[in-house]
Amino acid sequence: MAFGHSVRRLDESHRWGELDSGETTIAFTPLHQKETDGITGEVQTPSDPHRRAPVEVCLAYADVDAAFKRAVESGATAVSEPEEKEWGQKVGYVRDIDGIVVRMGSCVKPPPHSH
Repeated sequence: MAFGHSVRRLDESHRWGELDSGETTIAFTPLHQKETDGITGEVQTPSDPHRRAPVEVCLAYADVDAAFKRAVESGATAVSEPEEKEWGQKVGYVRDIDGIVVRMGSCVKPPPHSH
């Protein structure tokens, strides 16, 4: 909900959740999960707040400023306020409650056609 998607499913243990984002399912699990840690390895989180995990989630929004504000009000930590980028996208960054960086951006505007 912090990122503006409705919850599709949340199991009773709260160890698995899915967000409804149209045709794509976004799933979240806790940092440590007894069912998979022994198979895929334990999650390693950066101990330094100036480092990030080797994954970045990017979600697209029509109103990046409103989405950024909603995420921070819901518990995400602001990393970088939304700003227009040279490639035609408005982008802001937050960290979720597990420290994962989430890029919140508009759809990239295609370059004008030259004739």
